[in-house]
Amino acid sequence: MTAVRTVLGDVLPEDLGVCDAHDHLFLSSPRLAGQELDDASAARAELTAFREAGGGSVVQWTPYGMGRGAADLPLIARDTGVQVIAATGLHQAAHYTPELLAELRGKLADVFVSELTTGIGTSGVRAGLIKVAGGFHALDAHARWTMTAAAEAHHATGAPIAVHLELGTGALDVLDLLCGELEVPPERVILGHLNRSPDFVTHRQAATSGAYLAFDGPSRANHATDWRMPDALRTLADAGFGDRLLLGGDTTTAAARSVNGGPGMPYLLRRVRPRLELAVGEGLVENLFIHNPASAFAVEWS
Repeated sequence: MTAVRTVLGDVLPEDLGVCDAHDHLFLSSPRLAGQELDDASAARAELTAFREAGGGSVVQWTPYGMGRGAADLPLIARDTGVQVIAATGLHQAAHYTPELLAELRGKLADVFVSELTTGIGTSGVRAGLIKVAGGFHALDAHARWTMTAAAEAHHATGAPIAVHLELGTGALDVLDLLCGELEVPPERVILGHLNRSPDFVTHRQAATSGAYLAFDGPSRANHATDWRMPDALRTLADAGFGDRLLLGGDTTTAAARSVNGGPGMPYLLRRVRPRLELAVGEGLVENLFIHNPASAFAVEWS
């Protein structure tokens, strides 16, 4: 059966409803010291605020070793009535200790497959996607290692691969590696943060491959490019790629949460959605929030 793998089990794609295709309820990293998302009560409040704004599902891109809160996610999802999809995968090397990375050598793909099929640790929560990351305009050895493992896990399970693009760059290099050398079908790849690099030519080249393009993270941190997003989406839709586009909030710090005075998850629906409806039309926006995520994250699980 084609299904989306959530923290409460597999669901039909149409059950996702309005989807925040890239966000975080839990996240910790040495690069964000003091701003960890590690409070279950705050995560529940944020998800409740998202639901009250009309949200139905959230895809958490927090990967292995970054405080995913796997044990808390099912209860929070059940309490709020919002579908939550968890991730396996590995971020850039800077987010981990050398000791942890050394421990994962030789078994990374097996870890990904286990978390997709058996569960994350002892939580029993199965991941529904694989998250990896590129670098700024380049792919270093770490990125190639993690993407190779992600491709192996995809071929074993069918799971989609979501890619953090550093400042929105490197999309074509990622596609060359994943879809060229490693033979991952492009429709199983989700390229994140394209809003951060408003290069419409690269956007179109990436969309032509068949990959999904995620415009995620409209917030104070990325305000310099937020205003270009409606034009980027309209340009891609006019070129025939309206079915390949996704939207997400990408809340990565405690200060960015709505419950702490930041934009948070509800901002995506409270402010971004009506702005986009005026700019590109309600029909396209419905695709961005409902139909496209249902396709991007649905898998014939093997």
